[in-house]
Order: sequence, then C-alpha cells, then structure tokens
Amino acid sequence: MSIGDSIPVIDNFFYIHFVENEGMAFGWKLFGGGNFGKVFLTLFRIIAVSGIGYYLYLIVKQKKHPLFIFSISLVLAGAIGNIIDSLFYGLIFSNSDFYHIASLFPENGGYAGFLHGKVVDMFYFPIYEGNYPKWFPVIGGEYFQFFQPVFNLADASISIGVGILIFMQKRFFKSVDTENYSEEDSELIS
Repeated sequence: MSIGDSIPVIDNFFYIHFVENEGMAFGWKLFGGGNFGKVFLTLFRIIAVSGIGYYLYLIVKQKKHPLFIFSISLVLAGAIGNIIDSLFYGLIFSNSDFYHIASLFPENGGYAGFLHGKVVDMFYFPIYEGNYPKWFPVIGGEYFQFFQPVFNLADASISIGVGILIFMQKRFFKSVDTENYSEEDSELIS
C-alpha cells in the first residue's frame, strides 16, 4: 500500500488505512516532532518500558489481581511494539509516499537511521461524519468526523490496558483502614 491508501473492511465504519506516524499514539508529536523529538520520544519509551517491565515483575511476584497484571502487560506489549517500529522500521524499509510503495531491505538502506523510524498505523474507524448544525456556536455548519485517529495494534493495546486500569482502579488499589487492626493483622492485609 502507498501512504493514504485505504481498504474497506466494513464500509463506512472500518478501514485498513496506511499512514506513517512520526509521533506518539494517534499521531501526537512530542516537542513538535523533528529529529530531537523523535530521538527523545524513542529514548523515553525505552526508559518507560524498562520501568513498566520491572513493575510487572514485582506485581507478578506479589501475586496481584490477574486483571491488573494483564492490563500492565497490555501497556508493556504496546509500548514494546511501538519501540520496535521506531528502532528498526526506518532501517529495513525504503521511503514510502503517496505514489510509491516501500520496499523491504532496499539496496541503498532504509529511509532513516536507528531510532528514527516511523510507526505504521493502519486501523481507521470513522464512526460518524457529518456537519455541525448551523445554530452551533463558532463551528456551526463545519464538517465533523467522530474518531479520526488512525492507530495500530500497539496503540490499541496501550489504550485498552490504561482503560482497564482506570475503570478497575478501585478494585486494584483498595485502601485499607489499618487504624483498627493490630500490627500482625496489618501485615496480613498487606
């Protein structure tokens, strides 16, 4: 596929849409993108993955709630997936654009060096499109599309993991009132 090509999976709802993302999830750019932003983002991801991996090791060892472990695992897996793209995608593919399909392992090398690869995004769900009502303040009559971001499996993994953490936080992070317990009881609770 060339950049911008789409393949409808479910018409008007789900498309495989090829884009390359220089930034974070859903195309957000850190420090405006560019060389510094890309290297900083990749290094930040590597440090974050190391921390998340160590935290995952600790919570598995402590036998925390299985869904909590699963959600942290999703975040870790998604972050690793995006790191792999950032590290190697630019090394093994030629540049792709709106008219050319990238080739794997080109003779002259890839389009970018180590740490400078783009992340491929492909899932696109334009759930609703239309125009704002004319009476709507400031943007009345303008085109509107609900859920424009194009994302990949790694982004989805991170989003689902974080969503589980948000919705299940009361179960995962119960606070225990230890004032009415003896010291021995407090040790058993923790």
